[in-house]
Amino acid sequence: MAATSSVPGVPPTNAELASALDEYAALLELAEANSYATRAYRRAADLVRTTPAPVADLVRAGRVRSLRGIGPGIEARLRELVETGHLAEVEELRKTVSPELAAFGRMHGFSAKRFVEIGAALGARTVDELRAAAAEGRLQDVRGVGPDTEARIASALASPKAPAGRELMLSDALALSQRIADGIGGVVAGDPRRWHETPSRLAVAVVAEDAGEARCRFAALPEIVAMLGPDTGMTVEGIPIELVVAPADGFGTALVRATGSAEFVASMEPLAGAADEDAVFRAAGLPCPPPELREVAAAAVPPDLLEEGQIRGDLHCHSTWSDGRATVREVAQAARSLGYDYVAICDHTTSVSVVPGLDADGVRRQAEEIAQVNEELAPFRVLRGIECDILPDGSLDLPDDVLAELDWVQISLHAGQRAPRRELTARVTHAMRHPAARCLSHPTGRIVGHRPENALDLDRTIETALETGVALEVNGLPSRLDLSGAHVREALAAGVEIVCSSDSHSAAGLANVRYAVHVARRGGAPRSAVVNTRPLEAVASSRRS
Repeated sequence: MAATSSVPGVPPTNAELASALDEYAALLELAEANSYATRAYRRAADLVRTTPAPVADLVRAGRVRSLRGIGPGIEARLRELVETGHLAEVEELRKTVSPELAAFGRMHGFSAKRFVEIGAALGARTVDELRAAAAEGRLQDVRGVGPDTEARIASALASPKAPAGRELMLSDALALSQRIADGIGGVVAGDPRRWHETPSRLAVAVVAEDAGEARCRFAALPEIVAMLGPDTGMTVEGIPIELVVAPADGFGTALVRATGSAEFVASMEPLAGAADEDAVFRAAGLPCPPPELREVAAAAVPPDLLEEGQIRGDLHCHSTWSDGRATVREVAQAARSLGYDYVAICDHTTSVSVVPGLDADGVRRQAEEIAQVNEELAPFRVLRGIECDILPDGSLDLPDDVLAELDWVQISLHAGQRAPRRELTARVTHAMRHPAARCLSHPTGRIVGHRPENALDLDRTIETALETGVALEVNGLPSRLDLSGAHVREALAAGVEIVCSSDSHSAAGLANVRYAVHVARRGGAPRSAVVNTRPLEAVASSRRS
């Protein structure tokens, strides 16, 4: 259990309180509690961890609810932690939920609940106990476990590593890795540090002279529910994560190896021993490349590689006029608070039948609200935009006269993702030739972990983009990240421009631009090739005729 301070009279630290809330959230998740409650406790843990003031003092003063996101339920649990050092509900949950079994089941494609039920039927609370029961042939005695399920469980128990090919969202992998790294005073490594769009290898690296002590701290984290080996933990989500421990004078070398990729590191071997990464690359006579560019053998770093702070505006945001949760004003205010000069409101059109969309009348009524917000927030500018659906014949889902009024037109394919290559390509490239089209949204249509890339001929699409001047989007929604870094590299090599967008559906969703930026960096994108690094005048004046 993530215990708070056991020293009498010593209040628990923010880190201890956050760790206890994280463990509570993990156990709630395994118990299949309300998903909102699980997320609320995880957010509260992050908030407590990053609050500058001692949260225990706020609890004792009755002022902890002044922290945004702390409601009465979380306040009560924080008070219990401060006053007693533990949560009684955690002890009860641990009696009914086996985190190790649940996580192991998830890792191998079973539901957490089912694997825990099987363990309970056999009197097993650990993987080793379940393995022993299976070896005795007792799985056959569990109700609902037939020969096929028994074979699947036996296969999982014989292979403790996660099956290959499991895709995580980058945002989830980064958040999980960061919590674990923070918990042991380390840094994120593995695929998430390279901003790999579909990370599978998670790792954290830490400086320690005593590797055994570091391993103990790692294993005691609330996120780690079991150890698959001396340096590999398993999270409550069933995800393996490696621990890399190195002394201070060799940490740079260890971090290069832990970051990967395997191909990149192999191209650098033998690596010099060094305390930091810069020194490792200096010894090889090379500049230190950012982690995003360490996917293949060492390559030149573009002199003007895109940075997060160079984005001047977001060109793909939704509002309450379609399926967004923020008003035009709220989106604009959030964008302005990020230091942007402009934002484009690009709500859906009516052909996207699964969400509300705008017809010609709706677009013009929205223009009135945008004009009012622009008057209030000048010189910040809200651009009149649209995410206009591509119809089956390649035409666009709004009349030409309406499209001509707009400042920014994203064209998008939502229906028909499974269409044959020739049909899909003809449909998209025809739409790109419309004079109003400025950018093609999420070109390959993939949804990470759920839907692979569609059959679009990307080479032909890139040719059409070059011919028409239509930019290609790097969509920052964590479930999309489309274009990928590899596709960005292809587009840039052909001379096509890109746009890094959030595709936000809330004010907070504007932060998704960071994922788009780092994916673009993986493709070697220079600032000069990214449309929305330019000032408003350059974006607004480059409308196609």
